[in-house]
Amino acid sequence: MKPNFIPKPIDRSPLRTALGVTYFRLRRRLQWMTGGQRFAVKRQAEPLPYRIASHRTPLLRQLKDVDMWLQHNKVTNLRIASARVDGVILKPGETFSYWKLIGKPTRRDGYVDGMILHKGTVRTGVGGGLCQLSNLIYWLTLHTPLTVTERYRHGYDVFPDAGRTQPFGSGATCFYNYLDLQIRNDTEEDYQLRVYTSETDLIGEWRAVRPARYRYEVVETKHWITQELWGGYVRHNTLSRRRYDAEGRYQEEEFVAENHAIMMYEPCLPQG
Repeated sequence: MKPNFIPKPIDRSPLRTALGVTYFRLRRRLQWMTGGQRFAVKRQAEPLPYRIASHRTPLLRQLKDVDMWLQHNKVTNLRIASARVDGVILKPGETFSYWKLIGKPTRRDGYVDGMILHKGTVRTGVGGGLCQLSNLIYWLTLHTPLTVTERYRHGYDVFPDAGRTQPFGSGATCFYNYLDLQIRNDTEEDYQLRVYTSETDLIGEWRAVRPARYRYEVVETKHWITQELWGGYVRHNTLSRRRYDAEGRYQEEEFVAENHAIMMYEPCLPQG
């Protein structure tokens, strides 16, 4: 299976890039004001009684050719951003917007330089590392009845699969404010997002007022690699979600996402 041709990335001038960012940020603010959505804003310290889904990811990882000070700075950024969304109540009909709740990461708010992936290369920037939080929230949400209405895939596959515990393409990239993660509550019950850090992990859970009626399993249903005409390799896959009832009986499988990412390493590298 081969998708449409994946073009070689275009290097745009700094001016063109800055103008584009400004345009898309203004367009997002306009959408927030005039889009007719009801956004979640209420937060509650007391957790709702039932845990629907939970997950944790390590705060520190030794990545090849990445200085550890960037990892430690990322932890600082994650703790600030997590506090902005922890406890938010998502009522029926409301939409959770990652960036509307967190706001723009700035030094004034305590954010520091962290790792940012830009066109497959590691750079530094204020608030870097917050994709770990959006990845976590997206993965959590796939294990609930909530509806993901906006999510952006990572365009580059930077690191090989060594130690990967989730399927490739199961994250959600973020960039203030137009690469957003939005989740709508199409159920009839309140949900609550809890996100916090321990000494070692970023921890998240969706909670609700009633026990879970279903269990979900996210699986990779197709995976393939292509070499494009311009010489690079592109990794592709599709993800689906299987639903089971409370007794574990299979009910249905639904399409989740199709991912395409330019590989920044040779496809036959050994894991290590």
